[in-house]
This record gives sequence, C-alpha cells and structure tokens, in this order.
Amino acid sequence: MAPISLKVNGAAHEIDVDDDTPLLWALRDNLGLTGTKFGCGIGACGACTVHVDGVATRSCVTPVSQVGSKKVTTVEGLNSRRERAVQQAWIAEDVPQCGYCQSGQIMAAVALLKTNKDPSDADIDAAMTNICRCGTYQGIRAAIHRVARSTASRGEADSEFHHPIHPPRLRRHRLGGECRSCGRVLSRRLRSSGTSAGRDRQAERLAAHRLG
Repeated sequence: MAPISLKVNGAAHEIDVDDDTPLLWALRDNLGLTGTKFGCGIGACGACTVHVDGVATRSCVTPVSQVGSKKVTTVEGLNSRRERAVQQAWIAEDVPQCGYCQSGQIMAAVALLKTNKDPSDADIDAAMTNICRCGTYQGIRAAIHRVARSTASRGEADSEFHHPIHPPRLRRHRLGGECRSCGRVLSRRLRSSGTSAGRDRQAERLAAHRLG
C-alpha cells in the first residue's frame, strides 16, 4: 500500500491508508483534525463538510483517491478575514445549540459567501443543505446576513490594497504583504473602524512607497 499524499490547510502530508478510505477518516484519524464531524456516512447531513479546492464537499463519501493534488481546507484552516468573520458571526448570533453540526454549517456558509457576497434568504436556503437537528436555521441565516452586512460596510479597503503604479492585473495584494511586481513591502494595515476618509488617508500613506 503506497502512501497517499494530501495537502490539508496549506501543509503537505503523507498517510498510510487505502485508496477508498473516506477523506473524513483520514482527516480525523490520521491527521487529528477532529473539527470535521461524522454524522450520517452517506453525504446527507453535511456535518463532515470541508472545502476541496474551495468547493464545499461531503468528506464522508469522498475517497482520498479522488482528492489527489487538490487543496483541502477544514474548519481548523479557516484564517482569512472573511472566514474569521463567519466564525465571529456564529458567536454573535448565538447560533450553536448542541454544536455538533456547526463546523460543517460554517464550512458551507464560507463557501457560499465566496461566490455570493450578499445572499438572499432563498440563496441561503438553496446553498445551505446541511441538516441541524436543533433547528438553528434562522440563526444561521442571521449570521450569514451579518457577515454580508459587515463586508458591505467595510468595503474592500480593509482586506486589499491596489498598488498605485502597476496595472490592476499585477497590483492587487494583501496589506502587510509584498508587491509581486516591484517587491516593496506594505507593512501597515488599514483599520476596519473609522470613517472612509480616514481609511483613504491611510491608503495614501501606504502608497507613499512609490515616491521612494
């Protein structure tokens, strides 16, 4: 039995399992990532939801052989601003009751918000097919709407900065990161609070490196 290679939460792993081993058990038993839960074993309840190349996937019915070189993200690997915002909204709206299904619910919500930044109730109902035995569906809706509202009010300035020199295809990069074209570092971050005018002034200061 040849080792299976998996890329999970940005790290490469080699594990000794059969090709038909469900991804769920490779994550839980071999990698110790127990945030992904076993619910039904037939891909119906969604407690086992992870992202495979960004797509919400039921890991209990996905054999490791189908994953290949694709990137797997579990609830433990959520770390972008939007992903953290979903987790924070779950707390703010007091969504969980027993909590067992909630990691899968969060993974499904993150996948939805990546493709639809302001989903309607109908959009949420269509995309969020995960089952919650405690019936927290209204809270889940409220949490997703909370994230959509906060993203709209914050705008793109909080998470990304447009380079003042290079064309749009090259110039978008994360605050605090390095410009992929000129290599200069933007070491300061825009704050999520304050007025838009204040954020504009901060953006102007970040752009000052073009004069150097």
